[in-house]
Amino acid sequence: MARIPTLSAVRGRLKTAGVLASSLVLAASLTACGGGGESPAPAAQNSAGSAVDANAFPTTIEHKYGSTTITQEPKRVVTVGLTEQDALLALGVVPVGVTEWLGKFPGTIGPWATDKLGGAALPEVLKDVDGPQYEKIAALKPDLIIALYSGLTKEQYDKLSQIGVPVVAQPKEYNDYGIPWNEATKKVGQAVGRATKANELVKGVEDKFAQVRKEHPEFQGKSALMASTYEGYFVYGSQDGRSHILESLGFKLPADLDAAIGDKFGKSLSAERTDLLDRDALVWLIDTPAKAQEILGKDALYSGLKVAKEKREVFIENEGTYGSAVSFVTVLSLPYVIDRIVPQLAAAVDGDPKTEVKPAS
Repeated sequence: MARIPTLSAVRGRLKTAGVLASSLVLAASLTACGGGGESPAPAAQNSAGSAVDANAFPTTIEHKYGSTTITQEPKRVVTVGLTEQDALLALGVVPVGVTEWLGKFPGTIGPWATDKLGGAALPEVLKDVDGPQYEKIAALKPDLIIALYSGLTKEQYDKLSQIGVPVVAQPKEYNDYGIPWNEATKKVGQAVGRATKANELVKGVEDKFAQVRKEHPEFQGKSALMASTYEGYFVYGSQDGRSHILESLGFKLPADLDAAIGDKFGKSLSAERTDLLDRDALVWLIDTPAKAQEILGKDALYSGLKVAKEKREVFIENEGTYGSAVSFVTVLSLPYVIDRIVPQLAAAVDGDPKTEVKPAS
């Protein structure tokens, strides 16, 4: 099975919350976990980062379930969202707890971000099977919980709030797991009092995208899509971060993409909608490139498309660092991705079958 709807894509993004304990019992349980338990929580950690902005607190952040006010600089941050650790690290804040997504990197910190630890210990890794691990989160004694890139339900939000610290849920303006990387970075910056630095970081990556668009005018207005061979052909919608990468490089998504998949981050296509794959450039996120190419070659519907005949495809292995960085889509992973995907797309988009799309290192 492809990893692309990873951990929370199929299981987490589409799951419903488990049966909740009564609020009184839960509150007592979480209070006990958050108090002086037998196992001491790890010490607060911060790498050398930017200074807190003057007058940064109090600050209020709107989200799907209302608003959350943070009154002072957080020292012990736990991420329930799947990628916010990158924004925190970029700002010089090492979270004490992170939620596992890709499940392969120590501390759930990708190689593109490890230098930002600044010598600090790795955060504790939390699981998300039927929802956040409330007791373990409480035991970490957080003073802020961030769940921006998440599918947090109202019940889960309320349950986390009973720990007694500010909880920042995903924004209501987007689908679950739909917050763009730049907005996520800015909201994390606001939450930890480093909005100025967050804006600078975002501008740096946006400038890198702008430079690519300048150097590759052939990308402008060409159609592109990201897909996987998960359950047939799985495509990512306009609010998914992987699609944002293509748009930021100058490509456009199929006009009827969201109409075909609905309000989800992505969806497996029916056979009659295989036409959506026929793009000027098509990025495949797959487990094994050679096997995927074999499967695609045997599919009469797909192999008859122009994108296949002209070899306008880019194949990226899910389990590699590159594929993981593509799925993360953060202020730290994007520069790593841009350096690798741009030459591949340049080779794919020319439409000449003789042009080899070389694997990225």
